Amino acid sequence: MPASRWSTPADLMTKLRRRWNSGELLTAYARQRWAPIVVPLRAPTAIELAENFGAAQDWLAAWQAIDPALVRLEWKRVGGRLVGSNEVPHRAVIDGPDRVWTLLRVKRQVETFLRLVDATRSTAPALVEWMLAEPMKVLDNEQSWIRLVEVVRWIDQHPTIDRYVRQIDVPGVDTKFIEQHRSILAQLLDRQLTPERVDPAQPPARFAERYLFRTKPAYVRLRALARPVPAAFGPFSEVTVRVDELADSPLDVARVLVVENETTYLALPSMPDTVAVFGGGYAVRALAPLTWLHERKLSYWGDIDTHGFAILDRLRQVFPHTTSMLMDAETLLRHREHWGREATPVAAELAHLTPAESQVYRDLVADRYAPALRLEQERIRFSVVERSLTG
Repeated sequence: MPASRWSTPADLMTKLRRRWNSGELLTAYARQRWAPIVVPLRAPTAIELAENFGAAQDWLAAWQAIDPALVRLEWKRVGGRLVGSNEVPHRAVIDGPDRVWTLLRVKRQVETFLRLVDATRSTAPALVEWMLAEPMKVLDNEQSWIRLVEVVRWIDQHPTIDRYVRQIDVPGVDTKFIEQHRSILAQLLDRQLTPERVDPAQPPARFAERYLFRTKPAYVRLRALARPVPAAFGPFSEVTVRVDELADSPLDVARVLVVENETTYLALPSMPDTVAVFGGGYAVRALAPLTWLHERKLSYWGDIDTHGFAILDRLRQVFPHTTSMLMDAETLLRHREHWGREATPVAAELAHLTPAESQVYRDLVADRYAPALRLEQERIRFSVVERSLTG
């Protein structure tokens, strides 16, 4: 073994620091399960002593310089005919935790951790076991720890179903604080709250949904194509309303047309007993609470591309009776001069398309007509649109 492979005091410190950084040492100490730390040392053999005697003397001197009050060395005898019998350290032992804290210069962190554990034990004892298992996370958040615990206690003591996260009322805490600490707050809340107050299907990033706070309402934009406009619109031809309120107030119309492109939505001609909805791509998922749509004639018109059919498929999962408009092979082939390219096509299995729609979708996925083919709905001749709507 070359001299560079012999264990050095720096190697010992690296191993101690690694165990400290893992939280292992602080966990054992806080749980009163401390055991002496024994680190085997790679020492020179008799042959290496003979071949590298000067380097071995320097190596030994480095270990002899270690404070014996902090590190206890255990020795073994090696030697031979060439160099005689010699004792070398083969194990380093740190008997007590205070010695480790001194070596690593972490006494302040240890004291801080124990102080935070004691403070938490008196106010939120359900969190203590997590603290003992994750001491470094506690120390990483030592400046915010008391506020974190207060947030957890406030949420535990107040029903969240009728509150927004903005309404958490803890000194020094605002929504930015919650956003910045939602990962560790989630770990603490999962231990503090009863199971019925946590939705495990929601990740910590969706903090409000996971802990059953009120969330930002979904809105839907509607345009009356009928004249006169439906009574629910009042004096307006176009309105934006909350989906949850619209769910409780069915519109007195026969047909609802969901349109993906905003310009096309605004340009739609007058149609009796019809309301247009600006779908805005995958925003159509917001329509699911409108159960009264099951009793209306519901149509979807999107781009002829893979995403357009994926949106149609998603809408049909909720409203199976949805029909499509101008999303057929004839429309695609009649507008060759307006073909474009889809940036990021999809190729998922879509189980809710009609046979004709599925064929067009498969052709797009297979690049039958052109690579990543896309026909945007706003590029379809408006006379074709008018005939489709009034025919």
